[in-house]
Amino acid sequence: MRRSNFALRLQPSLLDEARKVAESEGVPLNQLINVAVAEKLSALRTESYFEERASRADIPKALKILRRAGKGKAPVRGDELPE
Repeated sequence: MRRSNFALRLQPSLLDEARKVAESEGVPLNQLINVAVAEKLSALRTESYFEERASRADIPKALKILRRAGKGKAPVRGDELPE
């Protein structure tokens, strides 16, 4: 893994809070910041992934598949509709 240094300027109150959280989690501040950045990137990528998938959706085709799903088959035990 390639490592690089980056000077990160945080507001003093944010840095203090990050230090407290890192200490309470028992991890180095650097690791906490790495995980926080990774989580944010993951969330942003997930949003764009679903937007891209939705743009390719064929709604009529999907509804056709759903209409035929399970047709002619009895419900599996536990799948019965409530009375």
